[in-house]
Order: sequence, then structure tokens, then C-alpha cells
Amino acid sequence: MEYRKWAYEDVLAIAALERECFTDPWSYRMLADTFFSEFTVTVLAEEEGKVLGYGFLVAPGEDADLANIAVGKEYRRRGIAHGILESLESKAVSLGVRRIFLEVRVSNAAAMSLYLKEGFVGRYVRPRYYGDGEDALVMEKILPQK
Repeated sequence: MEYRKWAYEDVLAIAALERECFTDPWSYRMLADTFFSEFTVTVLAEEEGKVLGYGFLVAPGEDADLANIAVGKEYRRRGIAHGILESLESKAVSLGVRRIFLEVRVSNAAAMSLYLKEGFVGRYVRPRYYGDGEDALVMEKILPQK
């Protein structure tokens, strides 16, 4: 398993995985636009040339927003999301990020479980955050500093 930064050539596979994993996926264009932001940190999990998962966060300063983590259905429960998150956090710390925030669907127990295990704490709910009206739980993690 290799964890690396996204390359532009990866966007098609990432967009396909995004559509597989989410009911309200980021578009190809939105994902491609991440390459134009100096504040975007990306990680891709790859094995034998196959994209198994990916994640990215936006880190414009001391606070970062975890935009997304996704792992293909057939590759879940192998620690890939943990590896992606760990890699993103490491890169964030090196950039001086002190806190990471994220929103997660209140129905997504698997993701919430992962985030709780990784040290995130629920802070508050954003009512009707998602396009289908579902609420989001906002979670936060304080990162260790160098």
C-alpha cells in the first residue's frame, strides 16, 4: 500500500470513487480545481496501480477543514481510511495546522466511529447541512505541535 499526493492523472479515478461512495459527490471539475489551491493537501491510497481511496483537506492557516475521505467499498475495513487520515494529519502538522474540523452525516456511523477513534470530538450539529436535508455533525481534533 502506498500513500501519496494526488497527481492530475488520478482525478478520473478519484471522481469515479467519489460517485461510488457518496450520494452527493463532488464533481470532476470540483476535484480537479483542488490542484489550483495552494492550501489543499491531498493523499491517495494506491495498490498495484489501483486507487483504493483518497482524502483531502484545506489548510489556509492554523485551522484546516477535512473535505473528504473515501475508500472503495471492496477495500473497507483494512485500515486504509486510517492511513489516509494519518498522512493528512502529518502533512497538516508540518504546515502549522493546530486544529482540523470536519462535517459528517449524522447517519454515517462508520465514519463517526473512525473519527472518534482517531481523536476527533463532536462539537455541534449543523441542521439540514446536506442537499437532501440531513444534518451534519461538526467534529474537531486538536493536533500535536512540533
